[in-house]
Amino acid sequence: MNTKASFSRRNFLKRSLAGAAGAMALPAIVPSSVFGAAAPSNKIHIAQIGCGRIAHEMDMPGILKHDLARLVAVCDLDSKRLGHAQKYVTDYYAGKGQTVEVKTYGDYRELLQQPGIDAVAISTPDHWHSEPVVAAALAGKDVYVQKPLSMTIHEGRQVSDTLRARKVAFQIGSQQRSDSPWPQFRRACELVRNGRIGKVQRVEIGLPTDPAGDEELEMPVPANLNYEMWLGCTPQAPYTEKRVHPQQDYSRPGWLRIESYCLGMITGWGSHHVDIGHWGMNTEMTGPVEIEGRAEFPKKGLWNVHGPYHIEARYANGAVMVFDNNYPNGVKFIGSEGWIFVSRGSAKATASDPATGNSKAFAASSKSILDSPIGPNEIHLHASADHHLDWLQSIRTRQPAATNPEQAHRSTSACELAWIAMKLGRKLRWDPAREEFLGDDQANGLRSRPQRAPYGVDHYLKKS
Repeated sequence: MNTKASFSRRNFLKRSLAGAAGAMALPAIVPSSVFGAAAPSNKIHIAQIGCGRIAHEMDMPGILKHDLARLVAVCDLDSKRLGHAQKYVTDYYAGKGQTVEVKTYGDYRELLQQPGIDAVAISTPDHWHSEPVVAAALAGKDVYVQKPLSMTIHEGRQVSDTLRARKVAFQIGSQQRSDSPWPQFRRACELVRNGRIGKVQRVEIGLPTDPAGDEELEMPVPANLNYEMWLGCTPQAPYTEKRVHPQQDYSRPGWLRIESYCLGMITGWGSHHVDIGHWGMNTEMTGPVEIEGRAEFPKKGLWNVHGPYHIEARYANGAVMVFDNNYPNGVKFIGSEGWIFVSRGSAKATASDPATGNSKAFAASSKSILDSPIGPNEIHLHASADHHLDWLQSIRTRQPAATNPEQAHRSTSACELAWIAMKLGRKLRWDPAREEFLGDDQANGLRSRPQRAPYGVDHYLKKS
């Protein structure tokens, strides 16, 4: 734990015990004993930003189960979801015999002003990832954020640079890197990195697609939703429930299928599988040098992310990464001496995720490849039993977690390059060091998007 954070919690504990906590102070956490190893001052104080489907099914449970942390605040633009999250966390601690007053915030910027919060978990829609990550890093908070890291290459570069400059303990939701519940991904990458299939020649990535939708009539904005801020840096648009999220449950939200807020499965699933492709190829800190693609895009309806697609990206090492919706959902490494396929099998990260379409989780061209031991002097990749715990331990030790900011940016930006290639439908040459297309102004123009003031990383950095 860093000195500044520990000092903040000691001061907070004194104020709480003295009864002097003001309206903006952090909540008191009072277990059976306020001293010793279970004392509030020895816990990592975390705030949850975004309290929707992923927060409820993955990130809040993933943090709550580890006793070295305490969820002490929740934040959401939908007051109904905010109240539900507060009750969810409070009830969890009550079930463990602990009394926790969980603070609520409708604006993440107010939350970040609280000195007793050490770290934030960000589970917002994709178009609301980059800005709160940058803001949290500048406020001195450690960061867990769901993938993808950004909506554009420009944003991703800003985020990676800020996180690294501020030396933030960082983790992105690339949970395929952690052994629970999918140890086969690290195993596959270690086998590939140690030459069990020879020189990697081709990586095939299979991703699902999303269906198009119908036109939707404008609806009144629910009183419990700050819709203007929900739109954030994206253009003004009429409210309809299928644009945002369901008001009655936590099923899969409509924003996942609208390009203003998400690029579609190319980043939704793609950022997971490209990350594994990069991990296995040892290209985590770079990107392709050439890319071309094609895709079908809906011509009408509210939901407009890509449908069927085919993309080919060539890397400087000679390997070609191919994305195609006809491949099995997963990653297939093809080398000069064999192949390895890895996926989640039939497992889902959340109940409303689309089906993977296959039950095979780990296979190879020969059983001897799968059974091959990794020797003590060979390459051993970062091992983490649990993705959220890996981040919490990084906060404590200040050692890197499973994925660092630049690795997260490069896996996301490769997907964004694929999206640009799908949009333009022609071969593009890319300089991964300078992060620009060679001789193509139109393609370079798609590396960023206009940001509606006062939202977006550009505006936040100017104000800061």
